[in-house]
Amino acid sequence: MKILAALAPVTLLALAACGSSTDASADATADTVEIPADEALASAPDPVADPAANVDAPAVEETAEGETVAGEAGTAAEAAAADAEAASDAAIQATEDAAE
Repeated sequence: MKILAALAPVTLLALAACGSSTDASADATADTVEIPADEALASAPDPVADPAANVDAPAVEETAEGETVAGEAGTAAEAAAADAEAASDAAIQATEDAAE
């Protein structure tokens, strides 16, 4: 405990000596940020509107039975989850059988 009490003031002084009283926001003025950015972009071409950017999303397709493609994907996901659960149960059972 005496060592901790002796090192605490030394540690505080070392940390205080490393600190800086300058504020970083003083360095980030318009002259140091905006002007270099404007100079870097001076040779860049003007932006062009992309006509494909505002196209509406395609409608959900329907199958012959009237189910949506998303519904079929949900059914497939449920089947995959059931298969994974069955495989997990089989692995657990095999581990329990091996432990006996």
